[in-house]
Amino acid sequence: MPVASGHSTSVRPLAPRSAAHNPWLVLAAALVLGAAIFLVYANVLSAPFVFDDSSAIVDNPSIRHLWPPGDALTPPTTAAGAVGRPIVNLSLALNYAIGGLEVRGYHLFNLALHFAAALTLFGLVRRTLVRPTVRDLFGADALWLAFGIALLWAVHPLLTESVASVIQRSELLGALFYLLTLYTFVRSVEDNASRGWAALSIAACVLGVAAKEIVATAPLVALLYDRTFVAGTFRAAWIRRRWFYAGLAGSWLLLALLMASNHDRGGTVGFGLGVSVWHYALTQCRALVLYLRLSLWPAPLVFDYGTSVAQTLGAVWWQAVLLVALLAGTVFALVRRPRVGFLAGGFFVILAPSSSFVPLATQTIAEHRMYLPLAAVVSLAVLGAYRLGQRWALAGVAALSLVAAAATVDRNFDYRSAIALWTDTVAKQPDNARAHVNLGNALALDRQVDAARAEFQRALDLEPRNAQACFGLANALVARGQFAAAVPLLRIALSVEPDYPLADYALGDCLVHLGQLDDGLAHYQRAAQHRPDDGDILHAYASALDFAGRDEAALAQYQAALRLAPHDVSLHQEIGMLLGRMGRPAEALPHLQTVVQREPGNTAIRFALAHVLLVTDRADEAAREFSTVVRAQPDVADAHNGLGLALAALHRWAEARAEFATALRLDPTLDEARQNLARMNAALNR
Repeated sequence: MPVASGHSTSVRPLAPRSAAHNPWLVLAAALVLGAAIFLVYANVLSAPFVFDDSSAIVDNPSIRHLWPPGDALTPPTTAAGAVGRPIVNLSLALNYAIGGLEVRGYHLFNLALHFAAALTLFGLVRRTLVRPTVRDLFGADALWLAFGIALLWAVHPLLTESVASVIQRSELLGALFYLLTLYTFVRSVEDNASRGWAALSIAACVLGVAAKEIVATAPLVALLYDRTFVAGTFRAAWIRRRWFYAGLAGSWLLLALLMASNHDRGGTVGFGLGVSVWHYALTQCRALVLYLRLSLWPAPLVFDYGTSVAQTLGAVWWQAVLLVALLAGTVFALVRRPRVGFLAGGFFVILAPSSSFVPLATQTIAEHRMYLPLAAVVSLAVLGAYRLGQRWALAGVAALSLVAAAATVDRNFDYRSAIALWTDTVAKQPDNARAHVNLGNALALDRQVDAARAEFQRALDLEPRNAQACFGLANALVARGQFAAAVPLLRIALSVEPDYPLADYALGDCLVHLGQLDDGLAHYQRAAQHRPDDGDILHAYASALDFAGRDEAALAQYQAALRLAPHDVSLHQEIGMLLGRMGRPAEALPHLQTVVQREPGNTAIRFALAHVLLVTDRADEAAREFSTVVRAQPDVADAHNGLGLALAALHRWAEARAEFATALRLDPTLDEARQNLARMNAALNR
């Protein structure tokens, strides 16, 4: 992405083969770029899933299989970061198919995407700098300038969130397809208006829109590139390649379809979400200036800035003035210094979908939005420095890259655990209620219940009706057995967010523990209706129905949960026991056998299995199972009585009488054993 002054658009033949086109030097540069990226990000490979990773990956049923592809291409609205982005969800499904929920594979995939994006940026800048319009300014060192820009961008600390947070691969994929759209366009121009390269450019744009909404601006940036470096004017660019731009613009139809079919990305983007256009635009004045500052001095870096918005122009007046000046300068550059204008304009155009006036209610400021725009800032800085002093510019870029790489490695350590990441975030954003909630969740998972409780309480001090904080604090109370204290918090959470199935689930659990069975079942039912693919909720609902004596309803929920987790031994056990009580021993048998096979030491289930075998006329097998129970628990009267019944069914009368006698000796109150012994004595004395 070059910078220079002037309007010259004279067409000259490309420079003779030089370092910029030397395949061995290009390969060497690519290898160094890849090695640098791996070394810088190696310490995040074992970083856990955090924040939106849970809903997009761990709790996302649509990534569990690749075929048929329908599910993988239609993520649920709860899959934050993936909803409305089928290519992102498909990539997660591919990861899952390869390694399940093993986090290292997801990080390696992100590193591969980051490397591919850096490599494409390298190629785009390298080919641009030898174009006739800028060759005289940068052509001699085009390869090294392109390499320096790609390297400094790739190891810049501002990109850590995009690379280290798995679900931010939406930024990686979007940027990769964006850069490929431009790169393949340049190749089409170089290759005598090749239709093949042009088709690839359109395909990259369409795929990009299905990965990240910012790619919808790629047709505009491509047209701006054409005007600046190829055609010379917008009119000439449109006349020569109108069908190409129409093809790129066709991606907007796909974007509209994706937005409409996913309710504006699950209700996180758009109007009427509690954030006004004016307040969001004011907040973006602060955000854009912050992004530029972090580009030049990347500290402090913050994982989550929360959802706060600027309320008045006075709160952001100086950022607004600076931003207006920068925009005015960009317009001037587009007219009088088009190559500078291309970079400045590209920066603002790429950020426009997320950082202008359309509210992104759940994240008003986010560092990951700078993933691709940073390339424009780095290009402008490097090429500007080169124009001022060629000899020291490249050395300066190398030195800056080393410093940036070290800072990135250091920042990556904050991602080593959820507790470390959210502790860092809370320290930098102490008034961010969401950060306190997430730190509380991380502490709760680490069984630091009291510390978690303090974080949830701090979040409620900041936002008294924060549903997630209420839910988290309620769970902390439940962990201490304080079910009654948790109930009002869960009711507040549900009053704020009526469609909060986890809160319904937790409230149902509390009410059942408090003996309010009917109310508890109602909340379990609501939770199950909202999350029919959540096996834990279905299992809990089934257990409550079972406890309430609603056998058929309980069985239906148990079976639904088993379909989601066919190898869950506890489900097989509860289904088997329930079917036994319902007088359906033949159906209970395979479930109980499954439990015994997987838990051979589970004598309670082996005892139940033996009874089922006995009533299904499989006395020989029943006797073996009862014998195993007796050997494991020789002092259990019921086991001896059961073995006696099995032996009697096999006409082994004397052995059966001995077992009945033993049962009665162990438990003189066991009437069944007394009756069995009396019958056996009578039979033997005939």
